[in-house]
Amino acid sequence: MPASDKTIGEALDQLFATRGAAPAETAIILPAEPYLDAAGEALRRRIFLTRGEGGENLCLRPDFTIPVCMRHIAEGADLPRRYSYRGLVFRQRADGPAEFVQAGIEDLGEDNRAMADARAVADALASLETCGIALDGLDVILGDQGLFEAVLRALGLPEGWQRRLIRTFGHDGQLRAALESLSKGPESALEGLAPELLDLARDREEGALTRLIRGRMEEAGLPPHSGRSPGEIAARLIEKVAVAEARLGEGPLQLLENFLAVACPLDEAGERLAEVMGTAGLDLGRAMTAFETRNLALRAANVDLARVTYRAAFGRPIDYYTGLVFEARDKGAEDPLVGGGRYDRLMTILGAGTPIPAVGFSLWIDRIEKVSDCGISA
Repeated sequence: MPASDKTIGEALDQLFATRGAAPAETAIILPAEPYLDAAGEALRRRIFLTRGEGGENLCLRPDFTIPVCMRHIAEGADLPRRYSYRGLVFRQRADGPAEFVQAGIEDLGEDNRAMADARAVADALASLETCGIALDGLDVILGDQGLFEAVLRALGLPEGWQRRLIRTFGHDGQLRAALESLSKGPESALEGLAPELLDLARDREEGALTRLIRGRMEEAGLPPHSGRSPGEIAARLIEKVAVAEARLGEGPLQLLENFLAVACPLDEAGERLAEVMGTAGLDLGRAMTAFETRNLALRAANVDLARVTYRAAFGRPIDYYTGLVFEARDKGAEDPLVGGGRYDRLMTILGAGTPIPAVGFSLWIDRIEKVSDCGISA
């Protein structure tokens, strides 16, 4: 039910409570390292950094996902668990104030990923309705980083190239530049590399390469613990050569571009993807099964798939996402009113002893206020 005499904040608090999300309190001044390590350049360059008395890097809270997850790990709470939040975040934006209110839900530890993903999308859309936003006036966009990663694996690209392309997912210009580089000749990064090192790295002779590097380090008088070990250097050099010399032929490159060009209503996406992959006889396996299972869960959560656009190239510029990503925007607008996704690797990066599945979403309250039909405020 849209908010009327309630404020947006009160209406969201009530909705979150009915969805089983307990309020989470987090500090405003936080350790900066988790953001520097896990969030990605798009967020890192916009946070406000300072130093603590002990010289530690600190920052003003730029989002709630990381501190909510860190608090959960510190408290060792039972799983599964849903947390809600609403409060100020601080980060630089191209326009608008650098201090603004966000609200949302983090869903931790639910092993049924399809159900949790569908619940996140449904709760995000219900949150917008609660704030007085009509869903038929929105562009709802969904992507899947897991499918993109599955396509890269199916094409047999070296792991280094897979990581490089995954890092660019959601950044259209960077992804296009990486694909262009992948279609060209060997990179200049190998210029000046000794031929004997290059030959061993090309042949993936890690043992012989390690011995050669160890011998050269000893000849140069480098102590055995002066940095990376000869084995580490050899492994990195093998990957560097594989990445520099890997080339995607015209056929596989066209297949990847055809995949990234898929943009259609979500209820048609399975058929479109099968057509693209079927032309090359590629099977995306569990990633495609997970995609279709999530669509069934979205239908069960009363999400109209015909009103959701699936874009194979759509990602969100935060490095910790691993699967589902989504946003909802006012029609024709560039800035999202709500955005979220799955981040299964983040919890272990932050210190959890075992992997914890996780998905969530955030609402931009200042943007919602501008387009809400109710004239309400946070």
